[in-house]
Amino acid sequence: MNESQLQTLIEPWFEGMDQASLFSAITATGLGMLAILLLYFFLRSLMLPGVQSLAAKLSPERVTMLAPLLQKLNRRVAGIICCVVFLAFFQNVFPSTELVGGVVRTLAQMALIVYGGFIVSSVVSVGGAIYNQFEFAREVPIQGLIQLVKLVTFIICAILIFSLLLEKSPTYIISGFGAIAAVTMLVFKDTILGFVASIQIAANRLVTYGDWIQVDNYGADGEVIDLGLNTVKVRNWDNTITTIPTYMLVAGSFKNWRGMQESGGRRIKRSLNIDMNSIRLADEALQQRISDSINIDDYVKASNLPEQVTNLGLFRRYAEGYLKQHERINNELTLMVREMQPLNHGLPIEFYCFSADKRWISYEHLQAEIMDHLLAMLPVFELRPYQSITGQMSSPN
Repeated sequence: MNESQLQTLIEPWFEGMDQASLFSAITATGLGMLAILLLYFFLRSLMLPGVQSLAAKLSPERVTMLAPLLQKLNRRVAGIICCVVFLAFFQNVFPSTELVGGVVRTLAQMALIVYGGFIVSSVVSVGGAIYNQFEFAREVPIQGLIQLVKLVTFIICAILIFSLLLEKSPTYIISGFGAIAAVTMLVFKDTILGFVASIQIAANRLVTYGDWIQVDNYGADGEVIDLGLNTVKVRNWDNTITTIPTYMLVAGSFKNWRGMQESGGRRIKRSLNIDMNSIRLADEALQQRISDSINIDDYVKASNLPEQVTNLGLFRRYAEGYLKQHERINNELTLMVREMQPLNHGLPIEFYCFSADKRWISYEHLQAEIMDHLLAMLPVFELRPYQSITGQMSSPN
């Protein structure tokens, strides 16, 4: 066993004892390990408060959000410093045989490489967390890029570890990748496709956090909560989570409702099927009965009426006036009531407008209120809605 300088210094303490060399070696090893542990805890307690105080000066409101990431980075920096100190003073502190010393140094070098990779990963995570706190981060997400940087970092660490174990240059390991390129492409196919898709998504701003997307092939209909290198997570409106391969957003088709959310309103497009047998010319008697029920002049301008108007024509004009006067309809966007192609189940009358309130519940309630009102107004114009005959031919007494 090769004696270290520390063992030589403390060996006189055990002079006259049996196996003094063994006791001095154990003591030197224990003191060395204790010094490394003390250094680790000292660095952890010394560096983290300094980093946090610096972050507090730069951005006090963001320190709380970054605290877990800064603590992890602090632990890893303390660990790599301890590895460097261990390798630098190994021969002077720790007694060992040539074989054991070589194995321990190799393990310490491997730990140094792993810690280096973890530090790069932590720095990237902190940078990503800081970036995500800016408003424009929602429009240009970089989660896929962050994951790619981490993946490349750990691939480099793996190459360095293999080169260390094989005692070969890293270029020797890299040159061997050419022989297994096909296997590598197969294994990392989704990652490569996801990386390309992430660049296209970020450059074209196809999807970002909080977008409401609908991907029918995967049953996804909800809010984007995560944009990763390989997958996109969507929280559906029933609170289930759907995972979609990132490249499928570029290779396939999907519906993004962001345009609706950023616009002035949400479209309402509903129709009523009118029984064509109930359509007739509106004579003076019918117009008088309509005027007795509602103030038709508030909704229909007499100057816009043709000489011979039908009850359906009056109803269309009334419905359009009603929608224009509705306080929850955005009149700056397209608004119309139109007749569609007659079908074997009646004449469809379509109501096309935009709700000013884009929230789902309010939007659905508004649609229901409009349709309820217009259905209830059909008898006033002596119109009947079309519906298929059911098994019950007459109303029960």
